[in-house]
Amino acid sequence: MNYELPKGSRLLNKEFTYGVATSSFQIEGGIEQRLPCIWDRFCATPGKVKDGSNGALACDHYNLWRDDIALISSLGVDAYRFSIAWARVMNKDGSLNQQGVDFYINILDELKAKNIKSFVTLYHWDLPQHIEDQGGWLNRNTAYLFQDYADKISQAFGDRVYSYATLNEPFCSSYLGYEAGIHAPGLTKKAYGRQSAHHLLLAHGLAMQVLQKNSPNSLNGVVLNFTPAYPLTDSVADKRAAQLADDYFNQWYIKPVFDGAYPDSFALLAEEDKPKIEAGDFDIIKAPLDFLGVNFYTRTVYKATEGRDFIEVDMTDAPKTDIGWEIYPQAFTDLLVSLHQKYQLPPVYITENGAATADQLQHGEVDDQLRLSYYQLHLNAVHQAVEQGVDIQGYFAWSLMDNFEWAEGYLKRFGIVYVDYDSQQRTVKNSGLAYKELISNR
Repeated sequence: MNYELPKGSRLLNKEFTYGVATSSFQIEGGIEQRLPCIWDRFCATPGKVKDGSNGALACDHYNLWRDDIALISSLGVDAYRFSIAWARVMNKDGSLNQQGVDFYINILDELKAKNIKSFVTLYHWDLPQHIEDQGGWLNRNTAYLFQDYADKISQAFGDRVYSYATLNEPFCSSYLGYEAGIHAPGLTKKAYGRQSAHHLLLAHGLAMQVLQKNSPNSLNGVVLNFTPAYPLTDSVADKRAAQLADDYFNQWYIKPVFDGAYPDSFALLAEEDKPKIEAGDFDIIKAPLDFLGVNFYTRTVYKATEGRDFIEVDMTDAPKTDIGWEIYPQAFTDLLVSLHQKYQLPPVYITENGAATADQLQHGEVDDQLRLSYYQLHLNAVHQAVEQGVDIQGYFAWSLMDNFEWAEGYLKRFGIVYVDYDSQQRTVKNSGLAYKELISNR
């Protein structure tokens, strides 16, 4: 099966950017060559990662990066999105770790040699542990440490980077890490979730200042994830529940960036849960963006319930991926169009989209039909959004290869390339072959 888009679709233009994406902790390994990060500590805490695994080796990209870039090149993509491990490039005293910096400069130079655009994410959840020990994202000073890191690393990289994203999915760092405790550092308090979110957004704004100064020719922006909220029924109560959930999980992270304010439902927070906001913070947070990265996987359905603002409903009969997320491509189009209507957006890149499926390597092949179908549906959902006026410039498949899937460990496979973790052998799945076919036939 190949991916099919309507004739004349903007997604079939050579100018449309196709890429693959990864993140440092999920693929690199090489932990002896960097400082510990919060995910090292989290993985070492019993019961936090489902299979008890860690990122010590992962896909051994630290050693296999040349082969991996050759693999990326063989897929015919225009761009590669990857993240920098803060703990690899900065020493405790705030100076650059040259060995770590050189690791990424070599990658950037190799990508350039192969005419692949580098989309660099500065923060994909792997805060250095020594910074967490000082309060992490609950400490306002971490935002300024992040600015310093962004300043030094963007100077070190020079003109090699096509695009910088400050943060990847601040929702996951704040809500999953400091409020729900599902991700590192595993704290569980509503006030922590809201305060860390504010400091992450502040860090984004502060980093934008130095990126625009040091790297004015790169596309500089932020990557936000969205899980659109739908009401279970058309009742006023369910619609309000979905609206409040959408504010809490989605608009909370984008509205400050574009409108310089939190959603109106901020007023519903108990006083002790409201973050401390200093004068001028929103002016910093709403720095003009060159692009917005949008990550999308699924939707969520909510209903009203007594004593709580909203409760999530499991759509038991709906088609789902191997991680249990509903496959509902219409939500992707709905999301993109609604963001376009609500905010003054810069050009948009779909920086992550993909599916976990229970893949098996048989006779040298991985026939991942569910993922093939997922990409077919979601590429067309992006096409529909473009047809409705959304300025979408590119699409990145998540992910390049199977990797450490955070709290799921190695149990869930999102890659368009299969990884045998024992041998580190890579095999392009049928979804990846179809992706190559789509890209090379534009």
